[in-house]
Amino acid sequence: MANGVGLAWSDITVQLLAHEANQPAVIVPAVAEPLLAWVASGRATVDERDLGGVWQSSSVQEGDFFLTHSTEPYEMRWEAHGPAPFQVAHVYLSSALLEVAASEVTGRKEVPSLGEVSGGRDELISSLLNVLVGELRAPRASSMLVRGTAGALAVHLIRRYQSENGRRHHPSSLPAAKLRRTIDRMLSTLEQDFSLPELAADAGMSEAYFSRMFKKATGLSPSQYAIRLKMQQAQRLLRETNMPIIEVALDVGYASPSHFSQVFRREIGVTPRDYRSH
Repeated sequence: MANGVGLAWSDITVQLLAHEANQPAVIVPAVAEPLLAWVASGRATVDERDLGGVWQSSSVQEGDFFLTHSTEPYEMRWEAHGPAPFQVAHVYLSSALLEVAASEVTGRKEVPSLGEVSGGRDELISSLLNVLVGELRAPRASSMLVRGTAGALAVHLIRRYQSENGRRHHPSSLPAAKLRRTIDRMLSTLEQDFSLPELAADAGMSEAYFSRMFKKATGLSPSQYAIRLKMQQAQRLLRETNMPIIEVALDVGYASPSHFSQVFRREIGVTPRDYRSH
C-alpha cells in the first residue's frame, strides 16, 4: 500500500492499494469527503452492500471508477481475475478544495452533492489519476503538480457529476485524512494493547467525541475496529507463514494464546488451528 504524505498532499488523500485475489468484506467508511475509487490495474468482480444488507455485484477492469459519498458505512468485497495484480487508488479531495472548486464552477461556496457512480469510465479521471499515482510512486512528489491535478479533478467532478436531487455536501463526519491517520496508527501498533486515549489525543478530540465520530464513519467502535485489524493480520500470518500460533498471537497483541484463540473464533468463526489447516 502506498500513501500520499507531506505538504504536496495537503488537499488530497490518495492511497494505492494492492489487493489480494480474494478479499473478504471490508468496511468503506462514511467520511466528510466523497470517495473516488479508481482501478489502476487488473480486473475483478466487486460486491457492495449496506452493512448487513444484500450484495450487489459489478465487474470492473483497469480504468473503471466508483464515486460515492454515503452517509453510512458500507461493505465491499471482490474476486480478482487474470494474472494482472488488482490495484485500486482511493482518493479523497479535502472539503476546502471542493469548496474552492464549487465556488468557481457554480458561483457558490456550498459544495453540491455528487451523483453515485459504480463501475463507470471517464478518460479525464483516468488521465488525472495516472498523474497522481505517478507522483505517489515518485521519490519526491511535485507539490505544484499534485495540487494542480487535484484542483483539476475537483473541478471536473463538480462539473460532470453534481446531482441536483442529492443532498448537499456537508462535512460533519470525520475527515478522511484524520480517519486514515487513526487506522494507520492502529496498523502500526497491532502488537500493543488498544489505547483509546492515545488515538483520541492523536485525532485532537475528546474520547467520547472521537468514539462517536469513528463509529459513525465505520460502523464499529474504535476497539472493535482494532480487533478486526488484528484478526485480519492474524489470518494473513496463519495463511502465509509457518509461525507458531503462540507467536502469531503475540504479533497481534495477545499474550494469552487461549484468549487469542477465543477472540479469533468469535470474529472468524473457526479456531486459529482449524483456519490454518484449511
